[in-house]
Amino acid sequence: MLMRLLVVEDDVKTARALAAGLERAGFSVATAHTGEDGFFLLNAESFDLVVLDWMLPGRSGIEILKTLRSRGNKTPVLLLTARDAVDDRVLGLESGADDYLVKPFAFAELVARIRTLLRRTGPGEPLKKTIADLVVDLEARRAWRTNQPIELTPREFDLLAFLLRQPGQVVTREMLAKEVWREANRITPLDNVIDVHVAHLRRKVDEGHVLKLIHTIRGVGFVLREEANG
Repeated sequence: MLMRLLVVEDDVKTARALAAGLERAGFSVATAHTGEDGFFLLNAESFDLVVLDWMLPGRSGIEILKTLRSRGNKTPVLLLTARDAVDDRVLGLESGADDYLVKPFAFAELVARIRTLLRRTGPGEPLKKTIADLVVDLEARRAWRTNQPIELTPREFDLLAFLLRQPGQVVTREMLAKEVWREANRITPLDNVIDVHVAHLRRKVDEGHVLKLIHTIRGVGFVLREEANG
């Protein structure tokens, strides 16, 4: 069964683009273009997650959020906004947002944030994940390719696990810096460090196999997907 999302965004072109991309990512999506329409849909239907713009005509995203939470509605909400001041982020989170994404953002990061929120509120993540002939045990922190164990460092395992959680989705270096290295606010970028670790991981996972799994998307980031002779 597809996870059902509601996108509340007043810019019709943006809302359509988000809905189309999220549907390609495997979600069922409804859209609303005003705060009133979004609030009506939230009261009339059931959704697994809401992507909610802060600035909306009629009723702001913060107003909708506060009302939802005051009524006991626990649906995960990802707040979209152009406001990046610390006070604004605090206000959004204290009003009940589960996560916060500043415009402009990479679509891949939006999908990753959505999947993370759904995992937190869902039935739980499988302890083993597979793609092609790669098997990863998230609890034991071990990996195998064609039943042969792959010796990974702790950082390499964290990197592989993050890629596995966004199969087929491009993951940016910024996302890896934040989610794997936990150093999104470094003064100097981690790009070179990340590239070295990805190169080591790719060698361990893909070397000697016709079917390649880890791919670089030039100028964007990396993706885990099945691709022969990649």
